[in-house]
Formats: sequence, structure tokens, C-alpha cells
Amino acid sequence: MSTCLRKYGCKLVITGGLWLGIMTCLYAQSDTLWQHANRQYTLKAYGLAIELYTKLLAESSGKLPTEQRITAKANLAHAYQLSGNLKKAEEVYRDLTAHVELTGTQAESYLHFAQTLASNGKYSEAQVQYDKYKKLKEKAEAPPFVNPETSVIGKKTPTRYRLEVLSLNTSNAEFSPMFYRDGLVFVSGKKASAAIETASKGGGNTYLDLYYIQDRQQLKASQIINADGSVTKPVAVSSKDRRASSLRSRATANDSRTLGGYTGGVNISDGLRFSKGAQPFSRSINSRYHEGPVTFFSDGYRIVFTRNNYDGRRVRQSAEGVTNLKLYTATQQNGTWTNIEELPFNSDDYSVGHPALSKDDRLLFFASDMPGGFGGTDLYVSQNENGKWTKPVNLGKEINTKGNDLFPFVDERGNLYFASDGRKGLGGLDIFYVPLAKGAVAGPVEHLDAPINSDLDDFGMITDGNRKGGYFSTNRLKGNDDIFRFVRQSSLYGCRNLTVRFFDEGTKQPLDSVRIEIKARGEGQKDRTVMTKKDGLMQLCLETNNDFIFRASRDSYITSTVGFSTHGLTDDSPSRLEISLVQPPRVIDTVQYVPLDTTNDGWDIVDSKKARVRGVVMSEKDRKPIEGVTVNLKNDCDGAIRQFITGADGRYEFELTEGCDYTLSASKERYGTNTSRIKKIAHKSTAKVLSADLNMLRVGDIVQLDNIYYDLDKWTIREEAFRELDKLVATMQKYPSLTVEIRSHTDSRGDAVYNRYLSAQRANSVVSYLASKGVSRKRLIAAGYGESLPLNKCTNDVDCTEAEHQRNRRTEFKVLSIK
Repeated sequence: MSTCLRKYGCKLVITGGLWLGIMTCLYAQSDTLWQHANRQYTLKAYGLAIELYTKLLAESSGKLPTEQRITAKANLAHAYQLSGNLKKAEEVYRDLTAHVELTGTQAESYLHFAQTLASNGKYSEAQVQYDKYKKLKEKAEAPPFVNPETSVIGKKTPTRYRLEVLSLNTSNAEFSPMFYRDGLVFVSGKKASAAIETASKGGGNTYLDLYYIQDRQQLKASQIINADGSVTKPVAVSSKDRRASSLRSRATANDSRTLGGYTGGVNISDGLRFSKGAQPFSRSINSRYHEGPVTFFSDGYRIVFTRNNYDGRRVRQSAEGVTNLKLYTATQQNGTWTNIEELPFNSDDYSVGHPALSKDDRLLFFASDMPGGFGGTDLYVSQNENGKWTKPVNLGKEINTKGNDLFPFVDERGNLYFASDGRKGLGGLDIFYVPLAKGAVAGPVEHLDAPINSDLDDFGMITDGNRKGGYFSTNRLKGNDDIFRFVRQSSLYGCRNLTVRFFDEGTKQPLDSVRIEIKARGEGQKDRTVMTKKDGLMQLCLETNNDFIFRASRDSYITSTVGFSTHGLTDDSPSRLEISLVQPPRVIDTVQYVPLDTTNDGWDIVDSKKARVRGVVMSEKDRKPIEGVTVNLKNDCDGAIRQFITGADGRYEFELTEGCDYTLSASKERYGTNTSRIKKIAHKSTAKVLSADLNMLRVGDIVQLDNIYYDLDKWTIREEAFRELDKLVATMQKYPSLTVEIRSHTDSRGDAVYNRYLSAQRANSVVSYLASKGVSRKRLIAAGYGESLPLNKCTNDVDCTEAEHQRNRRTEFKVLSIK
């Protein structure tokens, strides 16, 4: 396809092929075969280049350096591809890629091979080659910045489509379909008496007119291209089923007129007569010159169409003698299109065409090569204000390129589809998509997956807001423009849109700074970590047909783990997941009681009719009594506080009043205050003695954690250690101001430097476990001491038993501060 609107314009192109052939013969006498072949390839004389490269590889392959042989095969394959011989191109690409790993600039051949395979219907193989090209490209370039809130987790799978080659296609060109009522209006070539030719290999070599199919649901397919690339024949419909499906009720005055220009249509004929097949759309619009593409207003009674610069009486030309394209409007009255008028921004000096209306009829998009654009043709938009079209505005560099951007279509949601040869694609014109908001770009431009796009021209797509199905034009079969129908068979996005909200379970408020580790099932799946912002939201797109684990953590919150599966989710509705995080509760011990007659431990005999609490205050480190501890007992009924100072034996004792709750606390300078609760004792109950031994932590205390084991040379905590670590969690919760150093040690065997590294990793594992239980990392310091602090004589070169070495392999915590 040639540039811009020349798809069906009337600009004359002179190839100069004869002159080129004469010049190349003059060069051949002085060039080597290698130089001559490269020159023809550079000059795009692909037929001669194919002949020369084939001769070169047949006669001189063994003499060519490896790099030249690879280049010759790559250029030969590409020349076959560009000249349309895709079967031979595939053969040469297979031979090339089977014997060598392409790198550097030659890696482009993987892309060309992928394009060739896609054109030959081998989409799965094409994806493999494209993945090779993409990996090499990414390796050569700096990795792009990835926004974690919109990143794809897992592998994004291409959207799967089934294509139907419609039976309406002929040896002429059929392209640019548009929804109209229940049918389609499209452009097709047709012989005419005048002698103006198009300047393009696509779009027909004769005049183009508008044709109409009354009921698009009755369109038949001549062949079906499945999502896996296989080609099948359509299933025949029985005559009985055919009769049933063709029954239509007669329109009544109550039938509603639905939107024209989109997937709906009015149900009344308005005086038009239809045949079973395609028929000329309108005698008043189809002329001696080119018409189409078109778009319709939502009422179905007004049209905007493209035509050569022809007013019904004579053709107008630019100052250069070129007949350009213009946009016209018309209104339907009694089945006839009348009042044909030019749009105000037409010009004799440049082309304007390819109209597309927004659903509300306020915005008109079109393509033009008017001065001031970015490339050959650009996309523009004009707004309808009080029945008048405003000055067109270029859609900008986000959409327009240095190449040709054309064939726009806007679905009912405001999404813009267009064709371009100025962006990276599979080749030729490719179809792209971009969301719009009030006519302005509202997202990135996306390239549609194969098989929608191929290495040849793909353009003129129309579809619904969810892209469930629709029609587009392509010349991939025989180089002739045809109309395909497509049906989407998988998620539109190739991954599942998921919004996750994190909130505080108690306050229900959103949580920022939540760290989420995402694990996807499957080989080669990389774990991802993202962080929430102020709104507590996270946007993800998850690989389809996979399982995921979300591990959400935040300082001072208990880590929450939630699973999510995308198996069986085929619709495009986004999913939402709510994950709450809980702050750990303040731990306050509740005093247990024992019957009075069981206490025979040296305590004084007391009045059995009175309840009391008593116990010993001891060091958490060595369980020895602590002297000089102030023990307070608060009566929660009246707030009265009684006090006791411990002696050398660390004992204390209080009488209790039945029916009241109490708070018991023990405090001493440089020790952490220990607080416990005493639940009320019911009236008329048997007298009880409550036993409440109180353990206290002191700054500088080093407390060993028992049964913290690891596998050899590993720092992953074994499951049997969790119970002991949970005791430390409870201690950290009981003393909210406690900060500790987690200390890990090894025995003296092995390299000292490695032992320090190993012990540091083990200490970090303990810290991570405590943090997952809601202990703030600000209260935890990990330290690995290796073999530097043994508890016995077992240093280097000292013979010790395994039990003696085991004593040194320990994990402990040291109290750094406490209140």
C-alpha cells in the first residue's frame, strides 16, 4: 500500500523501473557479485537481488566469510518477503535461524521471520520468533521503567481471535467496512469509463464505490482462521436451520431506532430495496470517481463520506494538477441521499478523508495530509458547535508519526482505532488502539496482537467497546484487499485486571506503604514486590490461567497472605480484592489461681475466708528473685492502689475484694514494667489464692532462645522453631517499648568470614519472622556474630563433642532499651 490517502486517491506514480534496470547493468561490470547483490537490495530491486544472492550462495558460499554468508541469507529472505513470495521467504528464514544465533543488527531477521510466519498463518511459531527478537532487543537497550502499579504479573498472553474470511470478497478490492443499521457499508473497486488510476497496490486499480450488505449477521465465511493459526472450512448450516435463522418480523411503529454507525441499526427500510448480496449503496453518492470510506450520524439519516474532489459536474485539481480527496455530508430523504455538501475544512490543495464520528456526533475524526502535520498523513479532529464544524486540530505526536496515520474509527466508549505504518508493528499498515477522553489521548497507544495484524496491510477496523468482535480490512491473502470478520476468544487484555485495596481492620481506613510480595505459580515466574500509595490501592494485570499468592506486610501490622486465581476468568470485567491488615493486640497476662489447700511452698498460712494474690518477682534471664521491685495493685472498682516493695526473696502478697477486677504491675528502674490482669472473683465462691509470679526484663539482659535450628549452611527457619519464636513475639507485644538485638552465633568449625555471613542471614530471618507477626522493625536489630562469642572452650583447633559445638550454635536476644 502506498502512502496516506493514496489507497484510493488519484495521484499518479511513475516507478522508473526501466531506468533503474539500465543503471544497474552499468554498475555490474565493475562490481563483485557480493557488492552487486547488496546494491540491488539497497535500491529495492528485490527481483534482481534475489537472483544475485541465490547465485552468490550457490557458487561462493564456502568462500564467503561467516558474517557475509549470514547477511546474504538474511537479505535474500527479506527480499523474498518484500516481493510477496512468503513461502520462499519462510524457507530461507528457517535455514538461516536453524544454523546460527543471530545477534546485533542481524537480530532484526527474527522479527522479519515472525512477520512471515504470521502472514502464512503460523501464529504460534511467529510468537516464538518474535519473543526471540524482543529479548535481544531488550538486552541491547536499557530496560524501560516499569510502574509497579500497572505492571503485568506473570506472562502476558496475546489476545486470541478467530478470523473469518467473508464470502463477499471478490477479485476486486473490498475494504473499510462501517456499521449501518443491521448491515455493513464498505468500499469496493468497480470498472468505470474514466482512466484515472490509483497510486497504490491496494484499494483497487479501478474506481471505488460504496456497497451495502443489508444483514451482516447473514454474512457467510469462505474459510476460518483459528486462534492457533489453523485454517478450517465453516460448518455447513442445514436448510432447516437456514430458514429459521432468516425469519424476520415486519417492522412496526413501535420499533425503536438504535444507533447508526455502531453495532446497532434501525429496523425500517425507508424506501430502500435490498437484494440478498452486496448492492451499490446509493446512486446519488456513488459517482464516476472514488467514494469511501464513510461514517454515519447516530440517527442513521446523515452520512459523512470521502470522495474525489468532484462536485457532480467536474473534477477539481490542485495547483500541481492532482485531484485530491474531500469529505462530504448528505441527508437521507425517502430512501435517497440528498443535500450533498462539502465540509468547510476541505481544500483543493490537500486531501481530507476517512471520517469517523464519536457516538454523540460531536467529534469528527479524519485523516489528512494538510500542511503542518508530523508525517505523510495525520489524524485530526473537528468539533460540532451549534451545527458548525470547528477548525481541525491535529491529534498530536502521541498518535501521529512521521509515517502515515489513517483509517480512524471510534467505538461507543470513545476508544480510537487507526492504522499506521509509522510505528513498530508486524509490517505494512498495522492497526493500533488508544483510549480517548473528550477527544484527547487518555492512555498509551497499543499495537493489536496477531492475527489481527500481519506483515502486510491491516486497516479499517470497526468493533464494539469491548472488542468482542467486528470487521477489518487486510491484503494478506493474495495481496488484494479483503474484509475479515473477527471474534475475540480470550481476555481483551491478555491478563486479568485486578484492583487490590488494603485497609486497617480496626479503623477500616486505607493503608499506604503496604509492601506486597507477589508469587505466581509456574517455572520461570519471577516474584514481584510493589508498594501501595496513600489510597491503599494497587493496580495489577495478572497472567491468565494461573494462581497467585499475595503477601502483604506493613510495619507494626501482622503480615497477611491471600491467594487469587485467574483460572476460568474469561470476561473482561476487572476484579477487586479487599485485604485487611491487623495490628497485634497488647498482651497482658491474666493471673491464674490455685486452691488454697494445695499451696505448701513455705508461704504463711492465711485466713481461708479471704481471697488473695501472691507470687515472686524474678529475672527473665536467670529466674532469680529481684529485690526492691515496686508492686502495685489497682482496684478497678474504686481506683484504689495498694503498694508492696519486694525483699530479697522477691515475694509479694495482697488481699482481694470479691466482685472487682484488678490490675497488677511490677516496676523497677532499668527494668521493663510487667503488667497483669486479675479477673474478679465471684461472691460466695470458695476462697482462692491467685498465683502470679512476675518475670522482668532488664536493659542489657541476654536471653537465649531454645530450639532455634537451621539446616546445614541454610538460614531458613525450620518449622519447629516457630513456637519458640512466638514466645518472643508475645514478649515484644507485652513490652511495647522494648527494643532488642537479635543475635545469631555459629560454632568455630568452617571459615570465620563465612560463619559471620551465615549468622547474619539467620538473624535477619528471625527479624523477618517477628516483623511478619506485627513487631515493628524499628524495635529489632539483626546481628551475626559468627564464631566470635563462644560459650565454652570450643574455639579453632580445639577438640570438642557435638554437644559442646551445639551449645555455641545459638540464637538469643539482648535487651537494648525498655520502659
